[in-house]
Amino acid sequence: MNLSQQDWALQLASDANAVIIDVRTEEECEDGIIPNAINIDIYKGQGFIYQIEELQKDKNYYVYCKAGARSEQACHIMNQLGFENTYNLVGGIMQWQGEVVKH
Repeated sequence: MNLSQQDWALQLASDANAVIIDVRTEEECEDGIIPNAINIDIYKGQGFIYQIEELQKDKNYYVYCKAGARSEQACHIMNQLGFENTYNLVGGIMQWQGEVVKH
């Protein structure tokens, strides 16, 4: 599900079952990540699938990338793999107003 920056941040803040996933490359993450995000690079193809399949399906996944396209694709892949609750950050980290920490 696509969520606006504000809705994504608000929902994340009140979700005790949340996991944040950054699907950018490792190099992109060096510019900073949203606190507590796990980096799983979608460009790794099958490697991405393997890492996603190791995650618990009963968590709520908040997914982001640089601008929102890769994370939307990641949410679709996760849904196909049986993850019901995936939330894409529309606009990505480029439009993020919240905290960012160095990776």
